[in-house]
Amino acid sequence: MTSLGLDPQLLDIIICPECHGELTPTETPESTDDGELVCQGTCGLAYPVRDGIPVLLVDEARRARD
Repeated sequence: MTSLGLDPQLLDIIICPECHGELTPTETPESTDDGELVCQGTCGLAYPVRDGIPVLLVDEARRARD
């Protein structure tokens, strides 16, 4: 599993702003983003990581479970 270059301590403390679920880093080679953080909770949103910075805005997320 990849961490997308994010600090492991950061990954331990950030949660999904929508449902407060755990976020799992995932690479997205077809995207211009570095990857995304996919919520393992009830909402299933995927938040982009751009230039090593997680964008934890619900308006910027996509539905990963579509």
